Amino acid sequence: MATTAELFEEPFVADEYIERLVWRTPGGGSRGGPEAFDPKRLLEEFVNHIQELQIMDERIQRKVEKLEQQCQKEAKEFAKKVQELQKSNQVAFQHFQELDEHISYVATKVCHLGDQLEGVNTPRQRAVEAQKLMKYFNEFLDGELKSDVFTNSEKIKEAADIIQKLHLIAQELPFDRFSEVKSKIASKYHDLECQLIQEFTSAQRRGEISRMREVAAVLLHFKGYSHCVDVYIKQCQEGAYLRNDIFEDAAILCQRVNKQVGDIFSNPETVLAKLIQNVFEIKLQTFVKDQLEECRKCDAEQYLKNLYDLYTRTTNLSSKLMEFNLGTDKQTFLSKLIKSIFISYLENYIEVETGYLKSRSAMILQRYYDSKNHQKRSIGTGGIQDLKEKIRQRTNLPLGPSIDTHGETFLSQEVVVNLLQETKQAFERCHRLSDPSDLPRNAFRIFTILVEFLCIEHIDYALETGLAGIPSSDSRNANLYFLDVVQQANTIFHLFDKQFNDHLMPLISSSPKLSECLQKKKEIIEQMETKLDNGIDRTLNCMIGQMKHILTAEQKKTDFKPEDENNVLIQYTNACVKVCAYVRKQVEKIKNSMDGKNVDTVLMELGVRFHRLIYEHLQQYSYSCGGGMLAICDVAEYRKCAKDFKIPLVLQLFDTLHALCNLLVVAPDNLKQVCSGEQLANLDKNILHSFVQLRADYRSARLARHFS
Repeated sequence: MATTAELFEEPFVADEYIERLVWRTPGGGSRGGPEAFDPKRLLEEFVNHIQELQIMDERIQRKVEKLEQQCQKEAKEFAKKVQELQKSNQVAFQHFQELDEHISYVATKVCHLGDQLEGVNTPRQRAVEAQKLMKYFNEFLDGELKSDVFTNSEKIKEAADIIQKLHLIAQELPFDRFSEVKSKIASKYHDLECQLIQEFTSAQRRGEISRMREVAAVLLHFKGYSHCVDVYIKQCQEGAYLRNDIFEDAAILCQRVNKQVGDIFSNPETVLAKLIQNVFEIKLQTFVKDQLEECRKCDAEQYLKNLYDLYTRTTNLSSKLMEFNLGTDKQTFLSKLIKSIFISYLENYIEVETGYLKSRSAMILQRYYDSKNHQKRSIGTGGIQDLKEKIRQRTNLPLGPSIDTHGETFLSQEVVVNLLQETKQAFERCHRLSDPSDLPRNAFRIFTILVEFLCIEHIDYALETGLAGIPSSDSRNANLYFLDVVQQANTIFHLFDKQFNDHLMPLISSSPKLSECLQKKKEIIEQMETKLDNGIDRTLNCMIGQMKHILTAEQKKTDFKPEDENNVLIQYTNACVKVCAYVRKQVEKIKNSMDGKNVDTVLMELGVRFHRLIYEHLQQYSYSCGGGMLAICDVAEYRKCAKDFKIPLVLQLFDTLHALCNLLVVAPDNLKQVCSGEQLANLDKNILHSFVQLRADYRSARLARHFS
C-alpha cells in the first residue's frame, strides 16, 4: 500500500499514473529494454494493484463517513450555541433600552433643575452685581474712592469694567440732582481711558502683543477705542519711511501690520483699512502734491511724466493691497482713495497732454527746418487749394512757380521717430490716466494731433514742396528728387501705420471712435497717394523729356543713312548708349524708392512711355540698308535695357519693335513673309506700312509693288 501511495502525485493524471506503475513493474518495459517484456507479469501486477486500490478506497470511504458524522455533530452544537447567544443578546438589548430611558429621564430632571438653579442664581448674581455697583456709586457720591479696585493700578482692567458700567448708569440719572457724581464718574472714566491708551502705547513700544490685545479688548467698549486705533496707526508708521521709495515703504508697512493686526484687534480688517486710508490721504497725497505742483505750471513735460509715474506706482501699490482683507468692497475703497489723490490732476489731464503734444511737435518740426535754413512756405487750404489740386490731377501741369529744393526732400526719419515717440508716450499716459468712458475720445484727440503735425505739417508739406520742385518735362539736365521724397514718405507712412495698429487701435477698438479714426486715416492715405501718383507721373514725364533731349542732341540723320554704306563700324549709336545709361539709372532709382507692386506699376508705365518715345523717334528718319541694321542694333540695345524692368509687357513691346525694325533691311521679296510672321501678324497694316515707308528704297517700284 505504501508503494501504491507513492505513485500518487499532485496534480493527479491517470495516464502518467499508469506509466509510472508500468515502469516500476519488472518486465513492464519495452521489448528493447534490459528485461524482456512480460505481459502476464504485467497483468498480474495490474490485478494486484487494483485490489490494493479497492482496499484503499474502502478505507478512505470509512474515514470520510466518520469525518462527516463528526462535522454534523459539531454543526448542531454550534447552532445550539448561536441560539443561546442570540437570546442573551436580546436580553442585553432590552436592558440597554431601559438604561437609556432612565438616563434620558435623569438628564431631563437635571436640565430642569439647572434651569431652576439658573433662574434663582441669575437674579442673585444681578443683585450682587447691582449691590457692588451701588457700593462703588456711593464711593463716588461720598467723594472718596476706597475700594482696592480703584486704588490698585494692577486692577485697571476690573476698574475699567466697573467704571464703564457706572458711566452708562450715570447717563440715565437726572443732571440737576446728580451733576456732581456724574462729573466724577465721567472724570474717572476719562482718566481710566487715558491710562488704558497709555498702557496700550507702552505695550506697543515694547512689542508685547498679548498685552496690547488685552487692553484693546477692554477699550473696545470705551468711546476712546478709535483713539487707541489712531495711536496704533501712528506708532506703526514711526520709522517706516526710511527709503527713497515711499510706495515700497508703504507696501512693506501694510504687509507687516497685516500679519500683526489680527492678533491685537477684534476687527482687524477695519484697522488695516484705516491705516491704508491714513497712508493714502496723508503720506501719499502730500508726496504727490510736492512732486506735481512744483512743475505743473512751468514744465508740462516733467509734469506729465511725474503724473504718469506717480499714478502708475499708486495703482501698483493698490494692486498689492488687494491681497489683504479690507472688508467687503475693497476694490471700490482703494479706487476712491486713488481718486481722492489725483482727482484735481486728472480732471484737466487731456488738456495739458494735447497742449504739450502740440507745442512739442511744433518745436521738433521747427528745429528741423531751422537746421536746414528753410523757411516754410504757406500751403493754401480750402477751396482754392482744392481747385488747384483738381486741375493738377487732370492736366498734370505744375501750378505756381517751380522751386529748386537743391535735392532736399524735407523729410526726416529722425523727426518722424521723435514725433511718433512723443505720441506713443502720450497714448500710454492716455491709457493710464483717462477715465474709461473718456479714453476713446482722448485717444482720438491725440491721434488728430499726430495727423496734423506728422501727416500734414511734415509729410504733406514735403510732398507739396517736392511737387513744386519737379521741373517741366522740357527742362534740360533736370535733377529729379521727387523719387527720394516717395521713398522716404513710404518708409514714414509704414511707421505711422504701425503706431496706429499697435498703440491707437487697442484704445478705441470697442468704441464708435474706431470708425472715425479709420475714416480719417483713409482720407489721409488717399490724399497722399493722389499727390504721390501725380508727382510720380510728372517725374516720369521729366524722364521721358530728358530722353527726348538726349535723342535730339545726339542722334544724327546720317546715323541711319550714312554716306559710305560699307564703312559702318559702330555697333549702336551714341544716342542709344546715353539713353540706355540714363534709363538704367532711373530704373534702379525707382526700385530703390518703392516697394511691392508699386515698383512694377511705375516701371510698367515708364516702360510703355519709353517704348512710345523710341517708336516715335524711329519714325523721324529714313533708313538705308546699313542704317537699318544700325537701327536694329539700337533697338536690340533698348530691348536689353527693357529686360531690366522685369515687366513682361514692356519686353513684349520692344520685341515687337525689334521685329518692326527688321522691315527696314529685309529684301523686298521677303517683306510679305516677314509681315505675316508670329510677332507682326496681329499688328495693324498701317503700322507695318509706316515702317516700310521709312526705307530709303521705298519709292522704288519694285518695293512698292511687293508691299502693296
